[in-house]
Amino acid sequence: MAVPPLNHPCWQRIAGGSLARLKTQHLGTQLMAKRIERSTDPVSAKAVELHAYFSKWERALPNEIQQLASL
Repeated sequence: MAVPPLNHPCWQRIAGGSLARLKTQHLGTQLMAKRIERSTDPVSAKAVELHAYFSKWERALPNEIQQLASL
């Protein structure tokens, strides 16, 4: 499954707080999620950062990427 495009509504939802529901065993993703949750950046900046992260690690995170649209 491919990473949804940046204009997909899931990125705004995830950046707005749904990231906590992501089920992952990947340590880097867990750390990134905690950092994003604590960040005071605007939701749009968080969404761009999340999209860049999942695009970069697309091949290593197929289970996490599959969950993105449903979060």
